[in-house]
Amino acid sequence: MRIARLICSLLLALASLAIPAQSRAQVAVGISVQFGPPALPVYEQPLCPGDGYIWTPGYWAWDPDDEDYYWVPGTWVEAPEVGFLWTPGYWGWERGAFFFHEGYWGPHVGWYGGISYGFGYFGHGYEGGRWEHDHFYYNRSVTNVNITEVHNVYNTTIINRNETRVSYNGGDGGIRERPSREEESFSRERHIAPVSAQHQHIQEARGNRELRASANQGRPPIAATQRPGSFRGSAVVPAKEAGGRYEPPANRRGNNNNAGGTNNAARPDNNPNRPPNAGGNANRPSFAHAKEITPHDRPASPNTSNPKLDQKYSQQQDKLYSKQAQEHQKLQQKQEQDHQRLAQQNANEARRQQVEQRHQQQTQQMEQRHTQQQQKMQQRQQPPPPRQNPPPKPPKGKP
Repeated sequence: MRIARLICSLLLALASLAIPAQSRAQVAVGISVQFGPPALPVYEQPLCPGDGYIWTPGYWAWDPDDEDYYWVPGTWVEAPEVGFLWTPGYWGWERGAFFFHEGYWGPHVGWYGGISYGFGYFGHGYEGGRWEHDHFYYNRSVTNVNITEVHNVYNTTIINRNETRVSYNGGDGGIRERPSREEESFSRERHIAPVSAQHQHIQEARGNRELRASANQGRPPIAATQRPGSFRGSAVVPAKEAGGRYEPPANRRGNNNNAGGTNNAARPDNNPNRPPNAGGNANRPSFAHAKEITPHDRPASPNTSNPKLDQKYSQQQDKLYSKQAQEHQKLQQKQEQDHQRLAQQNANEARRQQVEQRHQQQTQQMEQRHTQQQQKMQQRQQPPPPRQNPPPKPPKGKP
């Protein structure tokens, strides 16, 4: 089983390498998880080590080998280019499972799921600092800066109205926000993938057993570091407390608090207020109603090196996206009306199950149809293969 997951991960990694770097901005990583990550822990920000460092907030990553979430501590990272900012990655509930969207560097902070990571990342944009010419200026109201060593500072009070510790977008109990048009436009800018120091930082976190959610119950002993990969010393910051009660599914592997589920795409069980076995069917699939599915992400802008063709393809994408969103909303409204009608009629259990089965079938058919439509459009919009010049003709009189 572990070997199969490893092969799958390698194939997905090779496939991602075939995608141009500029078009991989926050592409969902090809590992799906059946339950959402723990809440974000409460911790303090370590002191900024110097000019040009940008704060990258901590997050929960997934290890498919151990089937467990592990904490990647927040840390300060040098920007790869002057003027570039960090857009954090985020978990999103899509197509019946949780997928992770990788963070990236770019000239603007794009969409990161509406997650409130703190320290300037309060769901939209970044309030921790800004670039002015070739220097980064830090907002002292939300970042920890030693002004005797870092002089590029300012002080603007930020009122954070998003104090939730929820660590994922969509699904039961998740953040219910969508990107703005401006944030969507930022996703189409030139981006840089996480730098090597960040990759080393992630590997260091993955190898530390204390950072497993099953070991720390959502309260990692290393919540943040001053520099990437520096997990020891006085600059390491532990979590003050977990962001919420850690409640993994009961049917996990080994039943030993070891995170479970990989590509089964089961419905998340993170919402304690949801009634068990709603609809009377204990074997319901991962999505039974339209409201449980977040709309598909807009595809990356076409790049065929032909501006007119790119514009045509982009219009086709917008038309399909709008059509699918309308179908999604229409089906969701219809299903909600059915539920209201059942309640008014005081329908019996058999009638309720019949309606639930019909909703389940409708939702699956819609999701399958939308996925196929997007796949067909992407295939049609592939750039044409380069033209090959014919071989030169031999001179007359020679074979």
